[in-house]
Amino acid sequence: MKAITLLGSTGSIGTQTLDIVANNPDKFRIVGLAAGNNVELLAAQIRQFRPSIAAICAEEKLPALKEAIADLDPQPILMAGDAGIVEVARYGDAQTVVTGIVGCAGLLPTIAAIEAGKDIALANKETLIAGGPIVLPLIEKHGIKLLPADSEHSAIFQCLQGVPQGGLRKILLTASGGAFRDWPTEKLAEVTVADALKHPNWSMGRKITVDSATLMNKGLEVIEAHFLFGLDYEDIEIVIHPQSIIHSLIELQDTSVLAQLGWPDMRLPLLYALSWPERIYTDWERLNLVKAGNLTFREPDHEKYPCMQLAYAAGKAGGSMPAVLNAANEQAVALFLEEKISYLDIARCIESVCDRFSPNNRSNPTLDDILLADQWARQEVLTATKNLESRPHIISLR
Repeated sequence: MKAITLLGSTGSIGTQTLDIVANNPDKFRIVGLAAGNNVELLAAQIRQFRPSIAAICAEEKLPALKEAIADLDPQPILMAGDAGIVEVARYGDAQTVVTGIVGCAGLLPTIAAIEAGKDIALANKETLIAGGPIVLPLIEKHGIKLLPADSEHSAIFQCLQGVPQGGLRKILLTASGGAFRDWPTEKLAEVTVADALKHPNWSMGRKITVDSATLMNKGLEVIEAHFLFGLDYEDIEIVIHPQSIIHSLIELQDTSVLAQLGWPDMRLPLLYALSWPERIYTDWERLNLVKAGNLTFREPDHEKYPCMQLAYAAGKAGGSMPAVLNAANEQAVALFLEEKISYLDIARCIESVCDRFSPNNRSNPTLDDILLADQWARQEVLTATKNLESRPHIISLR
């Protein structure tokens, strides 16, 4: 029975991971749970899975959590705040830590888990996007496994099983195209938050759904794939695949192309990350190609999706620049979701912030360099959008 700690237990990744655990009680057990601010759901998860330790990031909600599970015996260790999340990540005999925390907030807990010798099921792409230059050496130093738990990188990882060293030639990341794949570009100026949150294929959190609409999620996945699989950016390609049946492909040196297919269901890559190298039987709906129907592909529209090219540029710049890109995107998307900037302002703002970044140590950033770059970028976005209500767009900044 594999011992698991789950970071981000009340989010989409977390609840689907716990669904897998609940349906495979002979294969997995929960050691630790960490969540953001959903006291009611976290308390219910603690009651069901009986972890040894749990944490809630919102420190002011710790008393409510304690009260909600006061009758449990034995009581888990309860912690709060960012420090509490880190303690959960490194705690006890967990063999694998599932990192389902959204955004750069997942970086420090993931590093703590790696340093504690725990394998990582990586559902938090920002860990490698922002922290790749420091995370990869830590993985090698501590001899742990980093297994991708998002659909695209899991697909690549699955296709690579049995491929000899040096056999990989190219990665093709598939993208649904998000909420606006069939919108004319000129209509994007009218986008509302509600429009951006209508993903055609996947049920995800608000931030990642907006990232899917801008295609920033795919740009970030390009950077992640670079760190995970070691290919140059010129050998990582994005293709729009509206049906989301093929989750990504690899091209081998002899031009053979391998693909992983399945219904859009995040539980499959999560299960594989938890069970690798084994395959566990499930009673989930099996893929029926006739039911799936036509599978189509098209090149992404660079005018409609400027965030994609921003991500490629940041990845090629290297060092702390991907951390700046990621932080600027997180802050800009948060402002959009709060209806403080327009949809088109997201890409404009990210570009403006990246253009103003001047790293002191571009090639070999330290953890402090990355954290400072992250903080700087978030503040730059806020500075850029002061008094925005009086202006229709922010890119008068440039």
